[in-house]
Amino acid sequence: MSATEQRGMLDLLGGFVGQLREAGLPVSLTENLDAMEAVRHIPIEDREAFKYALAASLIKNQAHWRTFETIFEVYFSLRGPEYALDRDGEATEGDLDELWREMQDASQSGDGRGGAGSLDALTPEEIAHLLMQSLMQGDQALMRALARQAVQRFAGMEPGRPVGGTYYLYRTLRNLDLDGMLDKMMEAAAQQSVAPSTTLEQRLEREEFEHRIAEFKAEVEAEIRRRLVADRGAEAMAKTLRKPLPEDVEFMHASRDEMQSLRKALQPLTRKLAARLARKRKHQRRGPLDFRSTVRHSLSYGGVPAEPKFKFPRPAKPELMVVADISGSVAAFARFTLMLVYAISGQFSKVRSFVFIDGIDEVTDYFKSTEDITEAIHRVNTEADVVWVDGHSDYGHAFEVFWERYGKDVGPKTTVLLLGDARNNYHASQAWVVKEMAGVARHVYWLNPEPRSYWNTGDSIVGEYGRHTDGVYECRNLRQLESFVEKLA
Repeated sequence: MSATEQRGMLDLLGGFVGQLREAGLPVSLTENLDAMEAVRHIPIEDREAFKYALAASLIKNQAHWRTFETIFEVYFSLRGPEYALDRDGEATEGDLDELWREMQDASQSGDGRGGAGSLDALTPEEIAHLLMQSLMQGDQALMRALARQAVQRFAGMEPGRPVGGTYYLYRTLRNLDLDGMLDKMMEAAAQQSVAPSTTLEQRLEREEFEHRIAEFKAEVEAEIRRRLVADRGAEAMAKTLRKPLPEDVEFMHASRDEMQSLRKALQPLTRKLAARLARKRKHQRRGPLDFRSTVRHSLSYGGVPAEPKFKFPRPAKPELMVVADISGSVAAFARFTLMLVYAISGQFSKVRSFVFIDGIDEVTDYFKSTEDITEAIHRVNTEADVVWVDGHSDYGHAFEVFWERYGKDVGPKTTVLLLGDARNNYHASQAWVVKEMAGVARHVYWLNPEPRSYWNTGDSIVGEYGRHTDGVYECRNLRQLESFVEKLA
């Protein structure tokens, strides 16, 4: 690699790492240097090895892989001669036609893949027939060439047009009629088979064909992405295509797939938090200098304080009370917070949980009766008695009932967590209850899953409650929730 190419690669890697950091991946300077050293020994033409070398250097969490892969495919989509496009966004001259000439030569040798002319001269029916042949044979090179030809012919991409890649993908696949391709391939395979296939063989064959069709769709997506990058630039497309990391997905707006990613991310997060809280509490055991003990022990050194002595306080594990609104869109936030709290419950001397809408109910026993936190959460959502009148949030009434029933259990060792958006449907706030809590509890915190700019707008009265707490924290995602939980040690 020449000096100019090395500088170009360093600039490309710099932009790539910058996008990873902007997406939320923690990439340190040392890891950046490791990645630069790794790519010195792996040619960019070996795309898979190049990608995994960067991944091994830059990724520490499996949940970050999809974001890394998306940004990689954008940033390196035009690198390498087989992926290059000309100024008009078309395949470079000789790429597709050279492959086509190879196919013609092979046809003349009798392998049955040939044709006449160039790929541009083929009719849609001939392209569909050729695509079926490539899928039947698993010919990767031909599939890549047909994907590029299909995008060039059917996607209708126009430079500068603000259209997402999904639209171009739909137009391309619609013209190729891939929905009926699997049945045609199974029928063709049955005709070519000498003996009837067993049920197992048919199933394995179907799965293999489905895999090849999925690979072809991926080639079409990659080709569309390359052309969009050539038109709009790598930085713009990286921002458009990347998805948030699981820890940055907002509880209140998560899709079903994102909810599954959140659940997967929760388990390693709880282990990390538990270890961090335990280590933090251990470090707190070393208190201030014990002057008397230091002077007394210095006598054995002729009065020199060679061995300083410290006081060793024994900080007690805090008790935790969680009071959570489980109405509407904040229910997902409450669910994940409860799951997180109980997963690290060993770091607290006692954990009690209460849920409310306009009525309130204690659900601590739901978590004690099972080791499966998911099952306990399901019981909370289906069995808890949280409706008093009409099932619309009434923080004031719920807090009043909480204080009347359980206020005597709040003491100087208790940390109270109040979870919700404080949208009270214009009922009385009864903020005096939170003031009374703060007067006797160790700490009172409020966690709000709404953006800070939404607070105290409409029927939100979080400010009325917040003035009596030790802090109101925005907790829209796992990253913010993790940051807060570290304060509880």
